[in-house]
Amino acid sequence: MNSYSAKDIEVLEGLEPVRQRPGMYIGGTDENAYHHLVSEILDNAMDEAVAGFAKKITIELSEDNLISITDDGRGIPVDPHPKFPNKSALEVILTTLHSGGKFSGSKSYQTSGGLHGVGSSVVNALSSFMEIIVIKDGKKYRQTFAYGKPTGGLEVLGDAKGHGTKVTFRPDSTIFTDKILFKPKRIYRLARSKAFLEKGVRIEWKCNPELITEDMGIPATDEFYFPNGLSDFLSESLKGKECLMPSQFCGVSCLPNEQGKIEWALNWCTSRESFFSSYCNTVPTPEGGSHESGFKSIALKCLKSFGAMIGNKKAEIITTDDLFSDACCLLSLFYKTPQFQGQTKEKLSSPEVIKLIENALKDSIDLYLTQNTKASTLLLDDIIEVAESRLRSRKEKDIARKSATKRLRLPGKLTDCSSKTRENTEIFIVEGDSAGGTAKQSRNRELQAILPLRGKILNVASSSKDKIDENKELSDIAEALGCGLGKDFDIEKLRYTRVIIMTDADVDGAHIASLLMTFFYKQMPELISNGHLYIALPPLYKISGGGKSFYAKTDKELNEIIEKEFKNRKYETSRFKGLGEMNSDQLKDTTMNPKTRQLVRVVIPNRTEEDMEDAGRTKKLVEDLMGKTAESRYKFIVENAKFAEKII
Repeated sequence: MNSYSAKDIEVLEGLEPVRQRPGMYIGGTDENAYHHLVSEILDNAMDEAVAGFAKKITIELSEDNLISITDDGRGIPVDPHPKFPNKSALEVILTTLHSGGKFSGSKSYQTSGGLHGVGSSVVNALSSFMEIIVIKDGKKYRQTFAYGKPTGGLEVLGDAKGHGTKVTFRPDSTIFTDKILFKPKRIYRLARSKAFLEKGVRIEWKCNPELITEDMGIPATDEFYFPNGLSDFLSESLKGKECLMPSQFCGVSCLPNEQGKIEWALNWCTSRESFFSSYCNTVPTPEGGSHESGFKSIALKCLKSFGAMIGNKKAEIITTDDLFSDACCLLSLFYKTPQFQGQTKEKLSSPEVIKLIENALKDSIDLYLTQNTKASTLLLDDIIEVAESRLRSRKEKDIARKSATKRLRLPGKLTDCSSKTRENTEIFIVEGDSAGGTAKQSRNRELQAILPLRGKILNVASSSKDKIDENKELSDIAEALGCGLGKDFDIEKLRYTRVIIMTDADVDGAHIASLLMTFFYKQMPELISNGHLYIALPPLYKISGGGKSFYAKTDKELNEIIEKEFKNRKYETSRFKGLGEMNSDQLKDTTMNPKTRQLVRVVIPNRTEEDMEDAGRTKKLVEDLMGKTAESRYKFIVENAKFAEKII
């Protein structure tokens, strides 16, 4: 038997435990852990900013895989440490685990991202080189380290103005796998994400241009500054996107008993690019935790209460998953005593935070919903659609229908009808998310489905098969209809009686309708020949006067109505810029209600022997107008320009 005694017990001193078991401190030795070292040092600089002592942080990536992080905060203390009189506080912090000014009993920081107190020392332990420069009390100090140990004492370099700390380090290549190097794009994004977490802090980015390639899409120098914090960042992230709420829901609230504060920015995007990014003391928490749970919980409670207030009983069926399925949300908690799961702090595990956040936010959410009653009602209806679809999908046994409904609100954003059979059902293919939102409010939920598209679709007449197969918008249409494309088309599997193209009554709308008709003609010709494809005819103008309103689809119709109904009488004319500008009642009465609307059926010659000549002409016309050859289009325009005035 092998002996086992006291001599077999190894005692690791200083930072040796970190070098022996790095995974215990930074989660591993892969690329994520490698870049986590940057986060640890950057978090310390951000703590100075959050505490109000730093206004500017600089991150510089230079040759030889060296990275420097500089802040204009108070500077790491350099005076002798009371427990270690032969060492400066700086050396103690860099060479001793669980040392720092962020533990209970210290008033240096109200909140911090480095509460574990192991960040700087762990980075030092896993670096082959580290240099600390401190400007403090009119002097400039320097000390260097390697592999967690000092390579010299604290030096006084001379007099200096200002204050702050600069940390430069290079990770130890013998610790990390696969010869990892810093990724400029990853650090650039980290710097940008930190800037909006503390209002007013400036983060400067510098990188050796030789380290940046064109495909990275980042500059060698930049500065990030978000004076309004999360609100600025969300506005920038959603620029050019359609949102359900007219203004984002954002603000800052203090937690009870001066425990910290919660900042948030939220809106609901009509595209599929939803996200929920949360932070605690400026540290990203990608796995969420109690602060996310508290925020989502109180948001759901308030929306249900709003539903009860306006008499919408269906609000009770919604869940947090329904509510946040299309949400774009940023959440930042500053908390005195956070507890994280693991040193990498990816999840907040402080259970008391849930109630603190609920109490802090309830009044703010209630006020936002009631101040935006109309928009909040539309939001609630939209969330209920998601919930109903979720419940319907769970019970749905029809595989063909389930294949489309289970992807509701993903690319294509199908809002399906509730009918279990195809008879008299319709799907409206709508131009844009704004128009799609209005159409949802205007429809007959039992028989009418809505499928919004993001602008102009691919021109299938001038695209390769690979491009067509890869196009998301076209695949969404095919999946929603359920009948396949090309040789796989099966009319028996079509899920709706009528497929209706509904676009704006302008030139762009006509172009989109042409692209859609080309798609159906090339990929689903039987859909047209069997009489299932239609064009909706929304109005372009509204004419009002004398308590009456009329709608006109063309300039000619407008003039006829004015001449007939308002001759020698006052009237007002408004032009709809798009379907999204119409309210739900207008869109319903003019374009969607079968009793009051007009539809145009799309037809092509039947594929019989006697109609082959007409079919050939149709095929050639489509190829000339929509194909790859620009000369054919030019020739058609020249030959038919003389008819343009008569057509108008």
